[in-house]
Amino acid sequence: MKTYRKTAIVVGVLFIAATVLSLISSSILGSIIGTPNYLTNVSANGNQTILGALLELAAAISVMLIPAVMFPVLKQQSEGMALGYFGFRILEAVTLIVGAISSLLLLTLSQQYVNAGAPAVSSFQISGALLLGARNWAFPLNPLVFGPGALMLYSVMYQANLIPRWLSVWGLIGAAMVFVFGLLGMFGNILIFLAIPIAVQEMVMAVWLIVKGFQPSASAAGSAKGFHPSTSASELA
Repeated sequence: MKTYRKTAIVVGVLFIAATVLSLISSSILGSIIGTPNYLTNVSANGNQTILGALLELAAAISVMLIPAVMFPVLKQQSEGMALGYFGFRILEAVTLIVGAISSLLLLTLSQQYVNAGAPAVSSFQISGALLLGARNWAFPLNPLVFGPGALMLYSVMYQANLIPRWLSVWGLIGAAMVFVFGLLGMFGNILIFLAIPIAVQEMVMAVWLIVKGFQPSASAAGSAKGFHPSTSASELA
């Protein structure tokens, strides 16, 4: 019987890494880019901008690794849902990558802006607004694609009892709320409290997976799927 103990630990660590890296990068970049004079500010804080972008890329890698590591576990229950979860998390990672690249391009533009002086200011501001717009649109798109993937994940986890069902139900509710958060964000309504339940749930689940692992009943179900009535006693020995 495979318990996937190491897989559970790695998945838990990746969930924590993805969240922590995203929060730190958002804090760093938000304090630099989220100001009226962001072009001058980005140029003056070039190293911090690069650090924030690198952390955002690291978060994207963590996000992509989660479904890859979980795939052997999830496919035992539903390969289609496992692939769907993989696809949505790739899309989520893409939104983070777009945000990171936009930040780095803003750094290049801001340096040119500072060197160019007043005559070329308007053209630089237009380009800066476009890059900032790309980053701003990636923000609501992230939970918009995260939500359906999370619904797939917690549906499988609930059915297979991979984690306590109360934790899966919490995940399903949080996933639905964060999808609404992303949808409203597309129209300029940022209701951050809608994203809090899933953020807390993922950290609780991550700690659970690191400490407890997947539930034994889930491992037993996976082993049962590998049994076939025609298997001989000698083959089972």
